[in-house]
Amino acid sequence: MDAIPTSAWLFALLIGLTGLERLVELRVSLRNAAWSLAQGGTEHGKGHYPFMVVLHTGFLVACVAEVILLDKVFTPWLGYPMLVVAIFCQGLRWWCITTLGKRWNTRVIIVPGLKRVTGGPYRFFDHPNYVAVAVEGVALPLIHNAWLTAMAFSILNAGLMWVRIRCENEALASLPQE
Repeated sequence: MDAIPTSAWLFALLIGLTGLERLVELRVSLRNAAWSLAQGGTEHGKGHYPFMVVLHTGFLVACVAEVILLDKVFTPWLGYPMLVVAIFCQGLRWWCITTLGKRWNTRVIIVPGLKRVTGGPYRFFDHPNYVAVAVEGVALPLIHNAWLTAMAFSILNAGLMWVRIRCENEALASLPQE
């Protein structure tokens, strides 16, 4: 195997930083989930959660693996715009997290008596975080032409989102509108 190009190392660094950001999200999620459960919240959809963890972890690994193992070449005309889109997705993700505040976590936990949030990005979409995840699932790997990962993640994530959004909608139906 030839030496790994600098662009691939930089891409791996970007994915590593994305992984660190996900660990920050996980810390926030664990704190918020504990708060929700302490408020009498109930968790819904426990069965699909492990698949979600594996899919999202595998996604980051696959991004780097495809680039290195298949010697993918960085293409500036595609890579730079996809980087901008991926950064936008992070902004949308954190807008969702800050809008939901203590209610946000990576699980589906409903606290009785709280009203459904309809402000922030939720005034435009019912599930804006999932829009960010879906778009990022294409943009992040395409920064370095990892189109196989983008395609595989998108297909698997679509199935997961079908299950997840149904679960979330059923759980949220018990909350009054804000």
